[in-house]
Amino acid sequence: MTREDARALDAADPIAPFRDRFALPDGVIYLDGNSLGALPRSVPVALADAAQRQWGTRLIRSWNEGWIDVPQRLGAKIAPLIGAAADEVIVGDTTSTHLFKAIVAALRHHSGRRTVVSEAGNFPTDLHIAEGAVACVPGARLKVVERAALADALDDDTALLLLTHVHYKTSERFDLAGWTARAHAAGALMLWDFSHSVGAVRLDVTAAEADMAVGCTYKFLNGGPGAPAFLYVARRHQAALANPISGWMGHAEPFAFQDGYRPADGMKRWLVGTPSILAMASLEVALDLWTGIDEDALATKSAALFAILAQAGAAAGLSCVSPADPAARGSHISFRAPYAYALTQALIARGVIGDFRDPDILRLGLTPLYLSHEDVWQAGEHLRAIVATEEWRDPAFSTRNAVT
Repeated sequence: MTREDARALDAADPIAPFRDRFALPDGVIYLDGNSLGALPRSVPVALADAAQRQWGTRLIRSWNEGWIDVPQRLGAKIAPLIGAAADEVIVGDTTSTHLFKAIVAALRHHSGRRTVVSEAGNFPTDLHIAEGAVACVPGARLKVVERAALADALDDDTALLLLTHVHYKTSERFDLAGWTARAHAAGALMLWDFSHSVGAVRLDVTAAEADMAVGCTYKFLNGGPGAPAFLYVARRHQAALANPISGWMGHAEPFAFQDGYRPADGMKRWLVGTPSILAMASLEVALDLWTGIDEDALATKSAALFAILAQAGAAAGLSCVSPADPAARGSHISFRAPYAYALTQALIARGVIGDFRDPDILRLGLTPLYLSHEDVWQAGEHLRAIVATEEWRDPAFSTRNAVT
């Protein structure tokens, strides 16, 4: 791959015009959109309107002018990105909160089953939340096993299989339909975490017959730091599953101000507290960017970007731990090296922003919406140069930051 080759790919790229919709700083090649997406140019305008007009001028009247319905409205915008119906997704709270609600709901629904099964090495918060959730249901337990042992871990006591669709470190992707079918064959419900999948790979929860899913919106969906998360519950389960955090926004009549709790119908029952309107305003316009995007073109470009960095990493003598098959991975590439942290910092010093995952992983996000092939080619050249010259040995690059 040469610079001219990369430029030729950019010239033929149908997604290239979307780059102009993002405020990307000069001199930076941003390969961390799998952790925090870039800023859409439409967001500051939307935030200003939400603060100055909707809040500042309209004040409390804005609740009746669109605020009260924003969790459902944003859920309907996310639904096509995961293959769900508009009334099967709701937005609000955090991924962790949604995980807790879904796990407890599944355990209470399966009164004769008490085990939640998950993968060792799953994203830590998923396992941490699962620990806390099972502690809230008498007799429940969490069984964490290696990926190779997951199928054998499913038995007649399994209430729920909890898996992250795309692994946060390696980018390995589970077969959505296949593992959902395995859970169902064991009589269990299936809960997916799509945090590293949505906006990165094609998803179809309807075709896969998935039961529940959660996901964050500040990675590939570019909703902003700490943007509200989403929850999917298949329509067939909505009446039977109960939200264990019975907040007033999930009440059938929140403004009747009744002492007793009566859950709303459908996805509204999964709401808890008052939605964060300013965060929702940012997310809403970020989601509007997805209108008309060709998911096949996204997948094709993601694979091309991966190939460029895989070639550069191999030339640098780095070990790629991400699957070679595009159908078996997400949209980031990871390299293993004992000096991965220092390598990450050396790249950042050159304006190539990726991130590090303990103990030895350099992780580089591949976001087709705003990365060009030439960007990624340049990043690969920086990577090769840093390894070849051992620039990473500079002691300044070994000082650990709080956020890696």
